[in-house]
Amino acid sequence: MRVVVIGGSGHIGTYLVPLLVEAGHEVITLSRGQREPYQPHSAWKAVQQIAVDRDAEDAAGVFSSRVRDLKPDIVIDLICFTLESARQLVEALRGQIQHFLHCGTIWAHGHSVQVPTTEDQARYPFGEYGIQKAAIEGYLLDEARRNGFPATVLMPGHIVGPGWIPLNPAGNFNPQVFVTLARGGELQLPNLGLETVHHVHAEDVAQAFMRAITHWNSAVGENFHVVSAAAVTLRGYAETVASWFGQAAHLRFLPWEEWRTTVSEKDAAATWDHIAHSPNCSIAKAQRLLNYQPRYTSFQGVREAVIKLIDDKVITI
Repeated sequence: MRVVVIGGSGHIGTYLVPLLVEAGHEVITLSRGQREPYQPHSAWKAVQQIAVDRDAEDAAGVFSSRVRDLKPDIVIDLICFTLESARQLVEALRGQIQHFLHCGTIWAHGHSVQVPTTEDQARYPFGEYGIQKAAIEGYLLDEARRNGFPATVLMPGHIVGPGWIPLNPAGNFNPQVFVTLARGGELQLPNLGLETVHHVHAEDVAQAFMRAITHWNSAVGENFHVVSAAAVTLRGYAETVASWFGQAAHLRFLPWEEWRTTVSEKDAAATWDHIAHSPNCSIAKAQRLLNYQPRYTSFQGVREAVIKLIDDKVITI
């Protein structure tokens, strides 16, 4: 089939595009063209890569027709962040494609009521990103179930992999947190360190997209969490990272208002977003309907990323 991947050179596309090529599909990627995939692969030689500014073309109302004119059988949208952008694509592609796969997020849930959270729980999204992604998801599933638009929504957690900084045990992206734990220093955590984060390796996200394509009958009109088999607490995460370097984790717990003064405003904002969501999501539905089987645990995915950070001298232990 002809597959158009929107945003194909990023975290997920790095792994997904080669899988699509190896499966025999004709692949076209649409991206800004400003970044190479995180991992080299010979399959990219067979990919038609088109540079495009989606935001500008969305504003001009021409991006959706560009996608339609490529005559795809399957469209995979990895970078849709507004409901209006999703609507434009659906209207242009209605009756034209076999499958439309949208990359959502577990943040569409907002706070959890029961954990692990399942896809059918009531939504309480907050923050512009979560609210918009929840609206897109609801719209696509409604179009699938009412009007037959062949949409599937896959909802990753905190994506990790070699080549970029993973969400750390303090709930932000400051790489020095890993250095502190590796050297046996004291790490301050907010509250009691019992909020959860839920990682997923980019390779496992790519696997889920491939499984959704293969299991078309089970996937259309459905949403699926795409995370590792288990979420981790900030405290347990910190203790595990320290153990990789033969250290005991020296942790100090501070009330939120006190803790936030110990870090930059950027790090505090990132941590607040992550501990406020505190995701812990079930993958039972994806396992049952798609045969999704994540290869990486949260800790395995993060460890691979941290090793790469050390090798690339982004951090020095």
